[in-house]
Amino acid sequence: MTAPHARYRRAVAIPAGMAMATALAFLPNSTATAAVDAAPAVSADATPLSYVVNVKPGHGTSAYVKKAVGKAGGTIVTSYDQIGVIVVHSSNPDFAKTVRKVRGVQSAGATRTKPLPAATTGDLGTPKALSAAEVAKAEAPAGQDPLQPQQWDLPAIKADKAHEKSLGSKKVTVAVIDTGVDDTHPDIAPNFDRKASVNCVSGKPDTADGAWRPSAAESPHGTHVAGEIAAAKNGVGMTGVAPGVKVSGIKVSNPDGFFYTEAVVCGFVWAAEHGVDVTNNSYYTDPWYFNCGDDPDQKALLDAVGRASRYAEKKGAVNVAAAGNENYDLSADEITDPSSPNDTTPGDRTVDPSECLDIPTQLPGVVTVASTGAKGIKSSFSNYGLGVADIAAPGGDSTAYQKPEAPATSGLILGTLPGGKWGYMAGTSMASPHVAGVAALIKSTHPYASPALVKALLYAEADATPCTDPYDIDADGKVDAVCEGSKNRNGFYGWGIADALDAVTK
Repeated sequence: MTAPHARYRRAVAIPAGMAMATALAFLPNSTATAAVDAAPAVSADATPLSYVVNVKPGHGTSAYVKKAVGKAGGTIVTSYDQIGVIVVHSSNPDFAKTVRKVRGVQSAGATRTKPLPAATTGDLGTPKALSAAEVAKAEAPAGQDPLQPQQWDLPAIKADKAHEKSLGSKKVTVAVIDTGVDDTHPDIAPNFDRKASVNCVSGKPDTADGAWRPSAAESPHGTHVAGEIAAAKNGVGMTGVAPGVKVSGIKVSNPDGFFYTEAVVCGFVWAAEHGVDVTNNSYYTDPWYFNCGDDPDQKALLDAVGRASRYAEKKGAVNVAAAGNENYDLSADEITDPSSPNDTTPGDRTVDPSECLDIPTQLPGVVTVASTGAKGIKSSFSNYGLGVADIAAPGGDSTAYQKPEAPATSGLILGTLPGGKWGYMAGTSMASPHVAGVAALIKSTHPYASPALVKALLYAEADATPCTDPYDIDADGKVDAVCEGSKNRNGFYGWGIADALDAVTK
């Protein structure tokens, strides 16, 4: 079976009648010299696009490149000299083509295919929020938060047992690079790291107080993810995987729900320079699901986000990302992508996923997370692939496919919602924060561990899970996906299902 297509590739809509909710899981160095003597002719009705211009890292933007950008009709918004990425706006349709010829420019490309700002799309799904009455009547055994009995996902990774040993360290921060986080939520406020929070939507950090919060009209996705990671164990609501660590909000999604390259670059760099230990990335970078290096625009986006994610890891962060929700085999020879570019008019294209990458998910060094449901098998929607999926964790599934054991009633994942609420969502977006939480517990146990060591422990401590064969999730007699590999490493579960108990005891 193939999961429904949605703009958010870390989002999934569970078919009506098969779940308790509609579920979303979130968003060669050229030696030629350009002719820069005359500014380009730009029509009066031209509208600007955003670009990234990539140069040699470690130095300020040269006067020559600055002049060339201006002559080509560009305005520099900001530059990240430490990774050599410059964010530019220009109304010149030939801006990228012109700047690529400039001495010192290694790549350049448009980060979107529609003018600024993006048009409203209105295709957000809605999580199933618990009513005030449901929250009020929630009961739990002694030592548990009231809603914890509905969190089948915690025992699935032994987080409930881990909490008897450790809740994690306040010295560890997980950054939620996402749609924004409501830090006023009673389950998030006790653990929120304001200094590591920011709004990066424009590609330039906005440090105004509360700028990291979603507006009432924006997606609750980032808030849900933050609660899954670090909802406080405080007698209120639910419990996160690592309820003793800090969580920050780095907002990179614009009001229309797009995660553009300049914002993602800003997010990784901010995390790198503000002491973040783990980043969670439950999105793909718009507008291309897969970015192909033989396209000059997409090559520039790959380059920019790759530089930023590597910089964050170099500075001490483990980057964790969701695998996506199309039931794609990311190790296949080819995939048909029907959704790119998703900010204008998408069309079918065939790509080789080993050459055309989902970013940041498939970038080197990033922990790629597949999703499992309440029965511990691959979620119906989860992407997979031998050598691509590194690890698996609960992301939920239709209750009709994988029903949890009582007292839990929903096969989806409980999380925090803006405005002091709680609700269910599903997707690899929900699996990724479980792994980010376990990585935070490992960092708490081994405070001096490098990102490489944290990842090695994460994989070594995972519970090896053999392929599900045959995989017929909807029981219609047809195989819905084929798993390759051994028990110790395969396409569905990677090195296995994340283990929070080992994270705090080994």
